[in-house]
Amino acid sequence: MRTPLQLAILLLTATLAAQTKLPPIVAAGGGGEIRPEQYFSVRHPFDQGIFTKEGKDLTAAQRTSRNAAWRREIKKQLYVPDRLPALEAKVWSSFSPMPGVIADRVTYNTADGMKVPAIVYRPDPKLLKPGQKLPGIVIVDGHGGDKFTWYSFYSGMLFARAGAVAVTYDPIGEGERNAHKATGQSPAEHDAAVDLPHWGQRLAGLMQVDVMQAVSYLRSLPQVDPSRIGTVGYSMGAFITGITGAIDPRIHAVLLSGGGTYDGAHEYFDTGKLPCQAAPYRALAVLGDRGPILYTLNAERGPMYAMNGDADTVMKMSDHPPAWFVEVRERTIRLTGTDKGLFTTILYPGISHRTSWVNLDGMLWLNQQLHFAFWDDAGLRAAGTTHIADWIHKNDVFILKNYLREDREGGLDAVGTGFPGIPRQDLMVLSDEEWNQQKNQLLYDSWASKIQALEKAR
Repeated sequence: MRTPLQLAILLLTATLAAQTKLPPIVAAGGGGEIRPEQYFSVRHPFDQGIFTKEGKDLTAAQRTSRNAAWRREIKKQLYVPDRLPALEAKVWSSFSPMPGVIADRVTYNTADGMKVPAIVYRPDPKLLKPGQKLPGIVIVDGHGGDKFTWYSFYSGMLFARAGAVAVTYDPIGEGERNAHKATGQSPAEHDAAVDLPHWGQRLAGLMQVDVMQAVSYLRSLPQVDPSRIGTVGYSMGAFITGITGAIDPRIHAVLLSGGGTYDGAHEYFDTGKLPCQAAPYRALAVLGDRGPILYTLNAERGPMYAMNGDADTVMKMSDHPPAWFVEVRERTIRLTGTDKGLFTTILYPGISHRTSWVNLDGMLWLNQQLHFAFWDDAGLRAAGTTHIADWIHKNDVFILKNYLREDREGGLDAVGTGFPGIPRQDLMVLSDEEWNQQKNQLLYDSWASKIQALEKAR
């Protein structure tokens, strides 16, 4: 409950905003126009003791305790439950998009009583040796992307051909979790600025649990080796999966393309307007130096690779040149006490925003960490490449014109050849009848109504 003084201040502020034609103030953790009061600051206990000492000055037990406390706080700030919901995964049907690859239409439970529709790509069982184990990979889409996006289904088939199981899914507000079953709706449903104190944190938490439950699904499959699970994230998906890697030690390898630039106060992630990124990142400022802390937690979990183009204006890479990565690594080493397991990077000259994990560099890195069942390094080099712009034209695959540019996704030379464009209808998990029956557990609108009621009841 707000005090009379707080209500008076809010009323005065709203009046002044109206008089000066400024947007209304949005509460901390919400979305929309950025105001100073939205920034959180370091607070007890993270401003003293083991949290302020360099890693070399801490015992191994102290570092473990410190890192566990950071993880608990991240989960708390983002409303990630300590115990994940029961998975209750269901395979609705399966099809084969190309020889040697099976695609399962799956749903699984996520946070807040919601469900996630996913397409899971796997090698045809006839190609496996008895008892052979496979790595698993979760593909986390960028803003506006979903399981219908070209790089989702191309990557799914590519990983399955290489010898892995890959989960692609619809983020909240996209695909079958969109009221119109739309992809790339602009503005996206989840971009709405909602004036509730913890809206962005709850939205980010849902996105975290979506990924964590995809990991749980992979771990539930008997053919998947639970020690060989990775995530690949693009743009907004890189933001999400880098944080997921910091809090979920079940993930072995994390690859971030068009992202991984966890910067400081009032910089890129702090100053955006998307409630799925800016608000939760500001909330994590309670920890202290967020970037090095996230990199430290990922280093404890396993390897991380950040792939970027130096001409990427989406991620403002002009603010994150090689010297920036060097400096943030040095700050991270001071926290960890070692450079062991620390993230590595690659920066492509003249290249902008793209999903670089499909190129040879990305696939070789994934193979080094996860060990594909069918293609070793030599096999990857021998698999040939597909120029994505040519493939999109040939197969009539949808892509926004701006992303077909040679310096963006269209210019990628992706590993593999002979991949088809998959018709959109084939990537629908649920029939119209089933979707209508379950849409209260799928749609952004349903989730938003539920969370608004919870927040207003606080």
